[in-house]
Amino acid sequence: MLNINIICSGTGKVKDSYYREAWAEYEKRLGAYCKLKCIEVGEKDSDILAALPKRSFVIALAVNGKQLSSEELAAKIDNLEVQGNSEITFIIGSSEGYGKSVEDASDFLLSFSKMTFPHRLMRVILLEQLYRAMNINAGGKYHK
Repeated sequence: MLNINIICSGTGKVKDSYYREAWAEYEKRLGAYCKLKCIEVGEKDSDILAALPKRSFVIALAVNGKQLSSEELAAKIDNLEVQGNSEITFIIGSSEGYGKSVEDASDFLLSFSKMTFPHRLMRVILLEQLYRAMNINAGGKYHK
């Protein structure tokens, strides 16, 4: 089973229950497809880098990254698995973003948009797109 990590930088205590509920819902759904681990770290690049698993393929979310359709993200994940990657780590930066050292440590930069999103909402969007990608790869009907 594929291991997926999501490193969330600078999340802090989340007061808004709707974020926690959305995270929990998609984490539950993803449980059928992968082993998911969400890792909350501080805002410093060193916090992010220290949390990176040693043998993971690292995808950092970045405005300057490559934009993919849902189908292309599904294919990317599938291709990574076929190539022998059993673990993928996604990085969501804090409201301050992250520096060049995090980009340099990443294997791929992924952009969801040129717009800026709150990092708590970005976690929901990423989880939903991961669920959609896994469902596409499994031949499910969630993606229309």
